Amino acid sequence: MIGDSRRRRFIPYLYLTPAGLIFLIFTILPAAFVLYISFFNWDFLNSAMSTYVGLGNYRNLLTSSEFWHSLLVSLYFVIGTVPVGLFLALIIALALMKNFPGRAFVRLSVFSPYVTPVVATSIVWIWIFNPQFGLLNGILHGLHLPQLGWLESPHWAMIGVIIYTLWHSLGFDVIIFMAGLSAISHELTEAARIDGATRWQEFWAVTWPLLSPTTLFVLVVTTIGSMQAFTQFFTMTEGGPLSSTTTVSYLLYEMAFIFYRTGPAAALAVILFVIIAGLTALQMVITRRRTFYQ
Repeated sequence: MIGDSRRRRFIPYLYLTPAGLIFLIFTILPAAFVLYISFFNWDFLNSAMSTYVGLGNYRNLLTSSEFWHSLLVSLYFVIGTVPVGLFLALIIALALMKNFPGRAFVRLSVFSPYVTPVVATSIVWIWIFNPQFGLLNGILHGLHLPQLGWLESPHWAMIGVIIYTLWHSLGFDVIIFMAGLSAISHELTEAARIDGATRWQEFWAVTWPLLSPTTLFVLVVTTIGSMQAFTQFFTMTEGGPLSSTTTVSYLLYEMAFIFYRTGPAAALAVILFVIIAGLTALQMVITRRRTFYQ
């Protein structure tokens, strides 16, 4: 009996072993190796020629104007995508929760961009942003408004990438908000209406507080995704013009795979991880007292 009991306790861990091995081999070990080589002036072609520099890579990065510029660019991108994306996703989710003709088609249209490849849709949006033949400048011309350089202008390139990112990722946030709205008990909203609450009072006093766990999840996930964003910058702007879209992730790519500065690139990856972890912890602390669960 004792042996059978121990065997039953061991079986769940046996089922978890394949997933645990995959996580160990493809996540934990590579992350540990990145941390290891961040302390070296690592030779990409011959590791035997690598020299230990301690915290030198970190010191050089933290005193580099290039790093601080890329961090500001990344924060600009986060501010441009996260708050705006949250607001738009919540408004669209509230609208899509109502019954109206063609609702299923509209829901599909909103979510479809999220499942399309970033590289392919980025190329399409490059043509939309084209200053001579693009759709957006065509619309501006039709409205007798000044035409913009979009991705060719240091002032508008990041805004263009933000517009594309909102279009591509909004569907995910909308689906999550709709799931959160579906989980709210109708009895609570009906009780608010019986007490004479207006639609705005019902939303502010009942829906919004109970939606706070969903909002926190979307906030954390979209912030992490925005800080790690790379593909659209690689495809649409290549960090330009004039480094106006060189984020931390794109700078990491340049250091590692263009200039082969593997050690500093590894140190930058560690710093990016610390920044993301810090932002996540800060969001959790700030919103902890304002998060309500049914």
